[in-house]
Amino acid sequence: MTARDRLGAVVARLAGVPMPLGVLLLALAATVEGLAALALLVPGLQIGGALAAATLWTVYCLTLLRQRGKVLDCGCDFVARERPVDLFAILRPALLALLAALVGRFAPLGLTLETPFAALALAALWFAAGELHSIPRPRSART
Repeated sequence: MTARDRLGAVVARLAGVPMPLGVLLLALAATVEGLAALALLVPGLQIGGALAAATLWTVYCLTLLRQRGKVLDCGCDFVARERPVDLFAILRPALLALLAALVGRFAPLGLTLETPFAALALAALWFAAGELHSIPRPRSART
C-alpha cells in the first residue's frame, strides 16, 4: 500500500498494460491475496482460500517466466531494485503457489498461539532470501 505507484508500474510492465490498469490489477491482486489469507483461517473456506492463493501466485510465476532474462523491478522486494528476472525470481512465487496448494490439501488450519509467529518467521525468511539473492556475485578471477 505504501509503494502503490512503484508496484502499479511493476504490474503494468509485467502485464504489458497501461499504468492506470496496472494500478487496478495491483489492487485486485492485493484484494485476492488478502481474502485468500483470511479464508485460510476460516474452517470450510480453507480450500477456496488455498486455491485462490495458489492461482494468484501461479499467475505471477508465469508472468515472471515470460519476462525471464529481462532486467526489471519485479516488485519482489521492499525497495525498487532492477535486476535480471532469473530462475530464483521465478521459483519464489512457484514455491508460494506450492505451499498454498499443500495447505489447502493437507493442513486443517486453526489459530493457535504459534500461528502469527510462524507466519512472521516465514515472512522474515522469505525477505532474507531475497536480500541474500540481491548481493552482487563477484566475477570469477581469470589469469
